[in-house]
Amino acid sequence: MSTTHKAHCLILPYPLQGHINPMLQFSKRLQSKGVKITIAPTKSFLKTMKELPTPVSIEAISDGYDDGGLDEAGSYAVYITRFKEVGLDTLSQLIQKLRNLDNIYYHVDKGVIKLPPTQVDEEILLPGLSCTIETSDVPSFVSTPESDILVEMLVNQFSNLQKADWILINSFYELEKEVIDWMANIYPMKTIGPTIPSMYLDKRLPDDKEYGMSLFKPMANECLNWLNRQPISSVVYVSFGSMAKLEAEQMEELAWGLKNSNKNFLWVVRSTEEPKLPKNFLDELASEKGLVISWCPQLQVLEHKSIGCFLTHCGWNSTLEAISLGVPMVTMPQWSDQPTNTKLVQDVWEMGIKAKQDEKGIVRREVIEECIKLVMEEEKGNVIRGNAKKWKELARNAMDEGGSSDKNIEEFVSKLMTIS
Repeated sequence: MSTTHKAHCLILPYPLQGHINPMLQFSKRLQSKGVKITIAPTKSFLKTMKELPTPVSIEAISDGYDDGGLDEAGSYAVYITRFKEVGLDTLSQLIQKLRNLDNIYYHVDKGVIKLPPTQVDEEILLPGLSCTIETSDVPSFVSTPESDILVEMLVNQFSNLQKADWILINSFYELEKEVIDWMANIYPMKTIGPTIPSMYLDKRLPDDKEYGMSLFKPMANECLNWLNRQPISSVVYVSFGSMAKLEAEQMEELAWGLKNSNKNFLWVVRSTEEPKLPKNFLDELASEKGLVISWCPQLQVLEHKSIGCFLTHCGWNSTLEAISLGVPMVTMPQWSDQPTNTKLVQDVWEMGIKAKQDEKGIVRREVIEECIKLVMEEEKGNVIRGNAKKWKELARNAMDEGGSSDKNIEEFVSKLMTIS
């Protein structure tokens, strides 16, 4: 342990950008309060990084596939099995070296939600949730039986939680207080979010403007210069994150839905997804009406005054970022927890609307166009925008000095110092 730090935290994230960045932000908060931080991603993940953070110490562990990670393994089942074996061993070695120097899956684990759900339109009432959810609202890993290995990986998180001293959640109390209160009766659970850079929230960590880790190089100048030329609240920002892959038919419907909405749009299409765009779509796109880029600095975009709504897959990080910056959402959930996040966005927090799929599982262009216009033009959109402003203020208050998340972080740090 360093002589200048009373406590040392080893941060072990799952090797995906959407998991590592929130943990990195939490680490910055802890470090600002005098805690030494070491973050331990896998060697294979580090090799894919285009940008690396400088404020924290990095020590890599092995997942057994140091050259290619999941791609080298070929399947989740093979990867997870090997990761458990090799990861445990290399993590133990790292701990010795240093010494010498999300909620709903709980209910699957406990049998409240059957796996898979037995009825297509089955309604489920969960403790702490103010609305009922249907089969279509539960995470895809739960509703599709072919995802057994992923369900096992996620549900196994609850296998020994009763032994944990702290369970820290990337959310804030005011956003999910009924759920948090209910879960806190079972586990020592505390909220410490939103874990986004301080300059977008409380501004208490100077120069903390970016996450610091990125799999892709953002086209920052191109997209921000384009946004600067657009009127206030006129742009639809579209992004499906770093992993989601749309079918070619869905890409075509989305493309023409955006164009037919007659709104300016900024659309992030990863280079691997660009071949799915309709033929001649980019050529026909007037540069002032729409811009398609391979990656962007999402927080800077969401903060920009020209953004009117966010068309999103509703991944948890993107959802929290939109909440923190007060941006209304049109949601097109794809997999994982995204259907459940969408349910909360639309029916609990009331700061967005879901673009519904047809019987083939495709969101049609007419639906996309209608949802965009509803959020940006109609009376219901005014209500949604008002709620978005309310949640933005509550998110900032939670991380500010004396806020609910700030108090929990202070309590955690105080406990660490006592143990040390």
